[in-house]
Amino acid sequence: MEKTIKGSMTEGAPLTLILRFAVPLLLGNLLQQLYNMIDAAIVGRILGADALAGVGASSSVQFLVLGFCMGICAGFSIPVAKYFGARQEQRLKVCIFNSYLLTGVLALVLTVSTSLLCRNILDMMSTPERIYQDAYSYLLIIFLGIPFILLYNLLAGIMRAVGDSKTPFIFLAVSTFLNIFLDFLLIAVIPLGCAGAALATVIAQAASGIACFIFIQKKYALLRLSKADCAVNGYALRELFIMGIPMGLQYSITAIGCMVMQAANNGLGSVCISGFTAASKLKQLAMCPFDAVATGVSVFSSQNLGAGKTDRIRKGILDGVAVGAAYGAAIGAVLIFFGRTMSMMFVSASETEVLDASGEYLFCAGFFFWILGILNTTRMTIQGLGYSAAAVLSGVIEMIARIAVSRAFVPQYGFKAICFVDQCAWAAAAVYCSVLCVICVKLVTKKSLASIKLPCTEKLSV
Repeated sequence: MEKTIKGSMTEGAPLTLILRFAVPLLLGNLLQQLYNMIDAAIVGRILGADALAGVGASSSVQFLVLGFCMGICAGFSIPVAKYFGARQEQRLKVCIFNSYLLTGVLALVLTVSTSLLCRNILDMMSTPERIYQDAYSYLLIIFLGIPFILLYNLLAGIMRAVGDSKTPFIFLAVSTFLNIFLDFLLIAVIPLGCAGAALATVIAQAASGIACFIFIQKKYALLRLSKADCAVNGYALRELFIMGIPMGLQYSITAIGCMVMQAANNGLGSVCISGFTAASKLKQLAMCPFDAVATGVSVFSSQNLGAGKTDRIRKGILDGVAVGAAYGAAIGAVLIFFGRTMSMMFVSASETEVLDASGEYLFCAGFFFWILGILNTTRMTIQGLGYSAAAVLSGVIEMIARIAVSRAFVPQYGFKAICFVDQCAWAAAAVYCSVLCVICVKLVTKKSLASIKLPCTEKLSV
């Protein structure tokens, strides 16, 4: 039986639609972070603090590369959402096929280049000798799994673009539990060390990506391609490139600043690396609702842009910012008062120095978490409205802020300065994105649905 598409967000209360879309996405993000936390807990408690540092020493590099992959896939889904909202099925399918082509080329280039440069990257990151081999084996396997990471994120992004955030969540949930099982198997039972943790991640990602592909072929008539749809289209490639590359660069440019920050932190020793790693796991978990709500607002904006209903876009943005900022204030308070205690999920109570470092980082970050509600929502909305290139500058601003604080203050103040690097970047980028978002909404309001090219010959079944 064909799956009926009921993902239109062009009718109904904006906040209700956004939250309904965001909840499955949030649950999926939480599951993914839960895996990351369990992964870190297994590594830290079974293999020790040095192994945890080995896994965490390259986290910013992974954010650089994998963030680029996820950003590209998110960018490719924006035209799909726009043409779904515009009821242009022909154009939608053309975009899907050409996104497959671009993703295949990207997978080949990234996998080969990052694998060959793995040692150079760790050397550049000032990775301590005592954790170098663990860091290398972990990072190399993650890089070899890039094609599977791209596969899942592309297909999940396409399904979300047509309003289905539940199906990607289901596959992500299954892969998360598979990941946890494989962690125990490949670390505790089969002693593969940090390499086992990376291998478990890659296998689980492969399973979720393949499952998404099979599901689309069997259940989604809208997303299933015929032979006639499988043709290279210059306009589609250009549009996908314009949307995808800036969003990928957005993640990567931000990650460059994170790499400089992490290199500075790596120079402070394994205690600071382990403390930063534990705190980062909790920080990433706390950030999941920001990403879910912001993605909901972005898809909402893209669909309504395609439908020519720009008045709804403003309401959706305001609702998203309000929800994000309120959540940020609440979770920030939790991190301030309970951050050190929560860090014991990854580090044993006897590692007091590591716990103190993690608690200090979370305490300082907690006061500024509400800013992320503004930053994430406005930035992803800018991208969803088709201004990905302009949004890249927010990543440049974050990068500059992180580099400046890391270079200027870490040598003098050590880990205390590390604790304020992210907040400076968030605040600077939030100011820029808030102003830019207002400008972008005004611009799209002046445009009509006639600006969408390649008119369709068929209507979507909604």
